[in-house]
Amino acid sequence: MTTEGHVAALERRHQELDRQIQNAMQNTRKDDLAIAALKRKKLEVKDELYKYSSNTQ
Repeated sequence: MTTEGHVAALERRHQELDRQIQNAMQNTRKDDLAIAALKRKKLEVKDELYKYSSNTQ
């Protein structure tokens, strides 16, 4: 996979995690541990995106 393709995949994953977090937060029976895990994963993806963007500049 090219760098651009990898970045695009990471951006899609970041958006999907954000959607999952929003859905979990709206659920009447919130699972705080699951939400925290999703947020951690989203941050990991964001950090990886930042690494790629700082390497191309």
